[in-house]
Amino acid sequence: MDINISKFISKFVTKRSESLLLKNLKNFNKKLNHKINNKSALVIGGAGTIGSSYIKALLKYNPSKVVVVDINENGLTELVRDLRSSHKIRISNDFITYPINFGDKVFEKVFKKHGPFQIVANFAAHKHVRSEKDIFSIEAMIENNLLKANSLLKLLVKYPPEHFFCVSTDKAANPVNIMGASKKLMEELIMSYSNKINVTTARFANVAFSNGSLPLGFLERFYKKQPWTCPLGIKRFFVSPEESGELCLIASVLGETGDIFFPKLDEKNDTMYFDDIAKNLINYLGLKIDICNSEEEALEKSSILSDDSKTYPVCFVESNTSGEKTYEEFYTEKEKLDLKKFENLGVIKNAIKRDLTEIEGVIENLQNIFLSQDYSKSEIIEILNKYLPNFK
Repeated sequence: MDINISKFISKFVTKRSESLLLKNLKNFNKKLNHKINNKSALVIGGAGTIGSSYIKALLKYNPSKVVVVDINENGLTELVRDLRSSHKIRISNDFITYPINFGDKVFEKVFKKHGPFQIVANFAAHKHVRSEKDIFSIEAMIENNLLKANSLLKLLVKYPPEHFFCVSTDKAANPVNIMGASKKLMEELIMSYSNKINVTTARFANVAFSNGSLPLGFLERFYKKQPWTCPLGIKRFFVSPEESGELCLIASVLGETGDIFFPKLDEKNDTMYFDDIAKNLINYLGLKIDICNSEEEALEKSSILSDDSKTYPVCFVESNTSGEKTYEEFYTEKEKLDLKKFENLGVIKNAIKRDLTEIEGVIENLQNIFLSQDYSKSEIIEILNKYLPNFK
C-alpha cells in the first residue's frame, strides 16, 4: 500500500497546501544564506523528528560542516540514509554523526575537536507528559531538559557560537505538568545567558506523525495488525515535520538574543481532534472504521484481521493522561509580542531574564534532592512552585 504521509498531513491535518513558513523562507532567503552558508553547525538530538527536519532545512543553505549528536544510534543511521536518498539535499564529507549523550564527558571532546561552531541547536529533550510516571522518570526528565542544558551553556560561554537555539514547547506557557515546568525552567536558564551569547528558542505544537506521537503510533499498529486506541475530544494545533524544522531554523539564526518564537495559528481553523485524524487515516488507508466498545473487543477483532479485511478495529476512550492540558497556548498575557516582523510567526520579546545565580540556586536544590534515595514527587513540585508562580 502506498501511504504518502506528507500528502495526508497536508490534506487532513494541517490543511495547508504549502509550508506555513514558505513566505519567510523567500523573504529572508538572502539573510539565511549569509547566516548559514559556509558556517559550521552542531545539532544535538538531531535524529529525532524535529532535529532531523531542522538538519534538512539547514543543509539547503550549504553549511561547511554539520556535526550531529544523538543517543539514538539507529536513528542517526537512518538519518544519513534518508539524507543520501533525498533528491534536493547534498551532504558533504564534513557531515559527521556521533551516537553519544551530550551530557557525557566524551561530548566535550567532540565539541573541542570539531569546533568552533557558529550555529549550535539543541533538540535533546523529554517531550511527553506521559513520561511523568514516577520520581525516576521525573528525575531523568529534569536532568535532560534542564541540568544537561546548563552544562552545555557553560561550555558555550567558553566557546561562544554566533547563534544558540534550544527548542521549547507550548506547554512551557502556564505549565500544568512537570515536563512543561522543566522546559519553562530551561527557557529561563538560557535567557539568563542571553547577555553572554546569542540565544533563542521556540514554542510550538504537535508535530504531525513525529516519533512517539499518537498518529505515528496508528501506522505502527496498522503495520502489525494491532487495534487502535484513540482519546476522544482532545484537540491540538499541528505543524508538519517540514514546518517544524523550518520554524526552528528561522528562530535559530534570524532571532535576536532572548527571542521566543511561536507559530501564528488560529484555534478555529488550525486545530484537529485526534479522533478525526484516526477516522481520516482509516479512510485514507481504504478501510472502514469498526468502532469497538472496549480495548478487549478491539484486540479480539484485530486477531482475525487479514490482508483483505475491509474494516479496522478502533476503540475511542476518554483521555486519562494526568497533567495534560485540554487546550494549547504559546504565550501568556504578560508577554510582549512582535506579530509583524515574520509572516505566520510571532515573537515574544520580553521573556523573563533572571539572574544566573538565581537559576543555579534552583538547579542546586533539585540536584540535592536527586542525591537522596528517598524523595517524593511533591518535593519536586514544591521547588517548582516556589520558582514558577504560574505553575499549577
